[in-house]
Amino acid sequence: MKYFFTSEAVTEGHPDKIADRIADAILDACLREDEYSRVACEVITLTDMVFIFGEITTKANVNYEEVARRVVKDIGYTKEGHGFDYKTMKVICKIHPQSDDIKIGVDRGDEKSLGAGDQGVMFGYATDETKEYMPLGCVLAEALARRLTEVRKEGIIPYLLPDGKTQVSIEYEDDKPLRVTTVLVSSQHESNIPLEQIRKDIEEKVIREVIPANLFNDTQILINPTGNFEIGGPAGDTGLTGRKIIVDTYGAYARHGGGAFSGKDPTKVDRSGAYALRHVAKNIVASGLAKKIELQISYAIGVSNPISLYVNSYGTSKYTDEELSNIISKECDLTPSGIITTLNLNRPIYENVSNYGHFGREDAPWENLDLVNTFKKYL
Repeated sequence: MKYFFTSEAVTEGHPDKIADRIADAILDACLREDEYSRVACEVITLTDMVFIFGEITTKANVNYEEVARRVVKDIGYTKEGHGFDYKTMKVICKIHPQSDDIKIGVDRGDEKSLGAGDQGVMFGYATDETKEYMPLGCVLAEALARRLTEVRKEGIIPYLLPDGKTQVSIEYEDDKPLRVTTVLVSSQHESNIPLEQIRKDIEEKVIREVIPANLFNDTQILINPTGNFEIGGPAGDTGLTGRKIIVDTYGAYARHGGGAFSGKDPTKVDRSGAYALRHVAKNIVASGLAKKIELQISYAIGVSNPISLYVNSYGTSKYTDEELSNIISKECDLTPSGIITTLNLNRPIYENVSNYGHFGREDAPWENLDLVNTFKKYL
């Protein structure tokens, strides 16, 4: 059976991603001085303004405005006249401590009995169709977004500006990727740049550098299909923390529990639970126990042990899904404290993963293949 599937990605200059990165940079700043910081930070970006608000309880001394300006400068909003730049933007902070009602259920004086910071459901996924154990379209869309930023920052295409989006459509047959059917790239740019030049440069220096030649087969290429893309970033669209949850995870190939990641400390299982399930799923596939697997877990606020664990191996394992669930429950500590300890999450690692997908990368502990031998025992 043939079918088509599409995933998208965005650059670090996208308004929502600016918000995610500022929130995670603030989280990192708190954890750098106080590993037990409790952070639920939200950010809004819009023309000439950044709003920082939420609940933060920490012993750290953090200058939130300074963090926001540093992030925006690093992304590349450094030129006046584009509606948003790190020097002239207004920064408004409205922060208050974590609710005592949440605190009493989470912090019990004993880190081993840490309660979940909220109720909710999370998913984890892995597939053997790429070396990253991620869906191909998702990998390629993120790689295109990274490359857009790279050619801008390195001066390879010097007229590009920070905002951009990518999209890749894949044709599958019997769950195997055959070819790329469509590549879509939209990038913000300086004014008075001929559209023909933009399209030529992006095809040659971005798309052809990322998409493997063997996947080009009657492939449609779309670059800035509406023409000009001069007004971008927060000047063109309001940005909000947590609005790119599919970009952050599996490009819609797997289900999503609905909880965002950025700006949340690891007691928030929206984040740590999803990281733990990616870690487990990737190691199961890498060990050979399944070729593809999706996991779901659920928690109750203030309760340590998960409420439920669901497994779907799509018929690709010699074990039943119930048997795989029992294996996971036996070998993996999926309590909040177990996850935090296993993945060493109480440290400033989050700004670095706030862009270009939280999964399928080499610089995150939940991507480590340290459980492969544990699962190979069951082969």
